[in-house]
Amino acid sequence: MKRAITIIVLSLLCCNTSFGDNLIIMDGDTIKINGEKIRFAGIDAPESYYYGKKQVCYLDEIEVFCGKLSKEKLEEKIGTNPISCVKEEGKVSYDRFLGECFVNSESLSKFMVRSGYAFDWSKYSKKKYAVDEEYAKANKLGLWIMKFEYPWEWREKIRENNK
Repeated sequence: MKRAITIIVLSLLCCNTSFGDNLIIMDGDTIKINGEKIRFAGIDAPESYYYGKKQVCYLDEIEVFCGKLSKEKLEEKIGTNPISCVKEEGKVSYDRFLGECFVNSESLSKFMVRSGYAFDWSKYSKKKYAVDEEYAKANKLGLWIMKFEYPWEWREKIRENNK
């Protein structure tokens, strides 16, 4: 029994897997689990707060804080369920790890893109979530019923304005 536990612990360390007890949802694509920030690799969600600004989308001319919507969707999906993450080896960006997280064996990245609250960031994903994004777009799910800017384009504008 002791040997089995040792093997399990070592395999988890080798696979760079985290299991969460202390979870904070930062954004629709970033969580903090047991004190470590993990950015969901390959997807991008609207910003809740970036350089003092909140990303806005428009639903029939009405301003909607789409970063907040995205974050709330992730909170709703996780609920009180246990979460596990597989961090990409050696990938650290802005003091956070890159990885993929799961609830009940379901990828949160895939869920967020397929439900329309995040986007396939093909620059980094190699189009891993492109089919899920097409599904959300075709079915007008989540943010696809609104006018929006892709988060990476919105952040670029904010950075340019802050120069």
